[in-house]
Amino acid sequence: MVHRGSLMSAQRRQFIKGSAAFAAGAGITPGVWAAGSDAPEKKEVRIGFIPLTDCASVVMASVLKFDEKYGIKIIPTKEASWAGVRDKLVSGELDMAHVLYGLVYGVHLGLGGPKKDMAVLMTLNHNGQAITLSKKLADKGAVDGASLAKLMAGDKREYTFAQTFPTGTHAMWLYYWLAAAGINPMKDAKVITVPPPQMVANMRVGNMDGFCVGEPWNHRAIIDGIGITAVTSQDIWKDHPEKVLGTTSEFVKKNPNTARATVMAVLEASRWIDASLTNKNKMAEVIAEKAYVNTSVDAINQRILGRYQNGLGKTWDDPNHMKFFNDGAATYPYLSDGMWFLTQHKRWGLLKSHPDYLAVARQINQTELYKQAAAQLKVSVPKSELRSSKLIDGVVWDGKDPARYADDFKVNV
Repeated sequence: MVHRGSLMSAQRRQFIKGSAAFAAGAGITPGVWAAGSDAPEKKEVRIGFIPLTDCASVVMASVLKFDEKYGIKIIPTKEASWAGVRDKLVSGELDMAHVLYGLVYGVHLGLGGPKKDMAVLMTLNHNGQAITLSKKLADKGAVDGASLAKLMAGDKREYTFAQTFPTGTHAMWLYYWLAAAGINPMKDAKVITVPPPQMVANMRVGNMDGFCVGEPWNHRAIIDGIGITAVTSQDIWKDHPEKVLGTTSEFVKKNPNTARATVMAVLEASRWIDASLTNKNKMAEVIAEKAYVNTSVDAINQRILGRYQNGLGKTWDDPNHMKFFNDGAATYPYLSDGMWFLTQHKRWGLLKSHPDYLAVARQINQTELYKQAAAQLKVSVPKSELRSSKLIDGVVWDGKDPARYADDFKVNV
């Protein structure tokens, strides 16, 4: 029988040895971690999450005890709203959070709330969100962007759409999609903020015509017969960035080893989820529980396998369903991903002037720390910190001229 202490110290020695070699090879200045002890400064890590399918890698890192391998204990804490997550991150009540990409950037720049230097440790997932339109709108023929625009032009009234946080991902997908259809979200509609788990109930009582949210709440609206899926977020932007593992810059500076260990645990969970259908189904069973998403397993397990229906009889298999790992492509914190949210914040008037896009992304996205964690797990890292994508309106985003990109949209504030 191998004594746990000796096993841990052997692992630690190997970890330090590998880390030092990586640091030397990558031209990273060896810090305390590489030169001395890699022991996490903080053993317990409180990670906030919102009841959504894409909290899964954080939850499974804890449930499957991947965290223990790296000397930490992840304590997932269920939160009621993104505003609550923001406030608890800023105050330090939460160490980290499963959080909206654009929320982290918004807090860093002080948009509409407290300003604090923030950090993105890794991306948690790509894809897997959607825009739901009410069954009432669908009955009038509004089932996609073009037909919604036609209905709104012909049947004049106040149309209300909900997103989950003003600077967040869902707000930006909603605005982008509406604008691509010729609908100005700031002038032609009323936009409200609703926490994800409350979307379906609010649509049921007629508080909104449509909403953008993460799963399982779009599929739940179909199951409950109150909404239809008009578009998936991966149809707006294939392999778009979504939630991140976010924290404050201060936490990373004080606890670099803890931050790295947490990334490793969540990376391992991400890889585990994407490894097989069996694992995805197991994950769905776990996160459906009351302590996490609190819904039926069937509301979760179809779309994570890429099995979609729109609530109007159409079904399809979507190869671009929610990815948690995708050989490291879904977890790498690309600088261009963060910059994109800033371009949209500028487009919609949340930012009054152009920031130094690349400098802000470099401040927030902890690419070196991520690379160190990835090297330990032999996870592939992309060659470039920028990537290129074509969005639903045919416009290409590659991160190379963000100010021009932000200014070139025909529909804006």
